[in-house]
Amino acid sequence: MPYTNTKVLAAVAIVAIALSPATSWACACGCGVFDISTSSMMPTGPGGNVWLEYDYLNQSQNWAGTHRAPKEDNDDRQIRTDLYTAGAQYMFNRSWGAQITVPYWNRNFTSFDDDSATQATYNANSFGDVRLKGIYSGLSDDMSTGITFGVKLPTGSFTTPNFDRDTQIGSGSTDALLGVYHMGALPVGMPFDWFVNGEWSHAVSIQDHYRPGDEMDAAAGIYYEGFDLGKVGKISPLAQIIGSTRRHDGGQNANPDNSGYTRLLVGPGLEYRVGDVKLYSDIETPIYQNVNGDQLVSPISFKFSVGYSF
Repeated sequence: MPYTNTKVLAAVAIVAIALSPATSWACACGCGVFDISTSSMMPTGPGGNVWLEYDYLNQSQNWAGTHRAPKEDNDDRQIRTDLYTAGAQYMFNRSWGAQITVPYWNRNFTSFDDDSATQATYNANSFGDVRLKGIYSGLSDDMSTGITFGVKLPTGSFTTPNFDRDTQIGSGSTDALLGVYHMGALPVGMPFDWFVNGEWSHAVSIQDHYRPGDEMDAAAGIYYEGFDLGKVGKISPLAQIIGSTRRHDGGQNANPDNSGYTRLLVGPGLEYRVGDVKLYSDIETPIYQNVNGDQLVSPISFKFSVGYSF
């Protein structure tokens, strides 16, 4: 189990606070939470792993401020997203590693046209924005604390007809990424491990007069060390809290009055390991939401992944 160092914990907390935006507004999707992983993706030694992940989000409720609002107040009626992500991570030694994630999106967008008084649904299918990251895990001897840094590339489409810029698959921007993580163990005799993980993104280059708001996503969770099933594997339940905050979008093609949010979600999950194969699934439900203007939110989201370590 990872060793808990109070000085390291204090440093991580200070960095996480420093990365948090001063205000908290953002676009309708909030899909940045899909990029925050549990401790199962955090490195514990040299070597690599690959994984496939599926996320589902159905934004069907209109929200204003901290409460649900009439659907007639928002011309957007539904945004349903199926997100498939292929990822690979490799630690060259106990201090340095690299990661790449390649997403593919299937998104249906339903909107009401005031002029024609009709409702229409549009579909987009394409690869999204690729993320390239470096990993430094040399802050502690047991690799329990690390820093991630990298870039989100503008590889996703942002010109699909009938989609608003904040509902496009790609943002069109090149973003700088900076994150921290830590894994720890509760006192001896308590069979639980815990983790914290956070990432901040900032657009450094934009296209077509649209700048996505700065975003901070973080998760904190606790794992039961697992029910050992012998040769058939090990099951570990977990509970986590996920926070997400984002500033207003900017630019001539943005909608700053209806972009920006702060959200807090709970995400119970289950991890199953057998040999070098790992299965993971969770259900995420919001317990607090504060959005700017009128935005579509999802009452629940799902995640499932399968990974292989080598």
